[in-house]
Amino acid sequence: VKPALDPVQLAYQPYVGVDDAVVYLLQPAHSYLDGSGVHNIIQRFRKSGTISVHKGQGRKTILDARDLRALRRHCITYRNATVMEITTWAQEYFQKTLSVNTIHRAIRRRRLKLYRSEKKPYLNMIQKRRRFLWAKAHLKWTVAKWTTVLWSDQSKFEVLFGKLGRHVIRTKEDKDNPSCYQRSVQKPASLMVWGCMSACGMGSLHIWKGTINAERYIQVLEQHMLPSRRRLFQGRPCIFQHDNARPHTASITSWLRRRRIR
Repeated sequence: VKPALDPVQLAYQPYVGVDDAVVYLLQPAHSYLDGSGVHNIIQRFRKSGTISVHKGQGRKTILDARDLRALRRHCITYRNATVMEITTWAQEYFQKTLSVNTIHRAIRRRRLKLYRSEKKPYLNMIQKRRRFLWAKAHLKWTVAKWTTVLWSDQSKFEVLFGKLGRHVIRTKEDKDNPSCYQRSVQKPASLMVWGCMSACGMGSLHIWKGTINAERYIQVLEQHMLPSRRRLFQGRPCIFQHDNARPHTASITSWLRRRRIR
């Protein structure tokens, strides 16, 4: 048998029998395949001119393309359903014996994946419409116009326990291990942080303990927003932006009007 490097090169030699090629490739360092693998590759190449497996060979999938499309539509319609619930529905809908693993693989084949849902504030139709109208009214603002805006916001940070994830990596025996608990208290210690920024640069960052009310919010504006406004805009006109949080009541609106702040 003449030397060969792989089954394809051996298959090009018509004088080499399949048995001889298999024996040669099974020798040490000649091939990593077993006897049946080498035999099938050589036979496939001599028959079709390629070592690729023909389409349609192998076991058929239990869910065809139409079933996968129906499964995808169901998953998108019921996004919060568990894999077990989806499997139960699929067994009744397709009238087939399906396992959880089969459904899980089918979901992945349709480019879907299970994620932990993000927490976002709920928006009703009125709030959505207000945001849409605001965005539509400012759609044609130029970059120069946006540079006149002083943006501000406040956030709450829990400093004692924090917000740990709902998942933990542990063994079955670690169920009662304190390090595997999701710690929580009724009123965790927290800090409120207020800050502002603009296209001209960063403004002040103020931290305080406790909750925020209208009186305290006005103090923050007087002690931190006004100095930041003077430093960033140097007397140029600007627009102060803040959200519609609970402390932003009519008294704050009156204070802004007296200060001639837009």
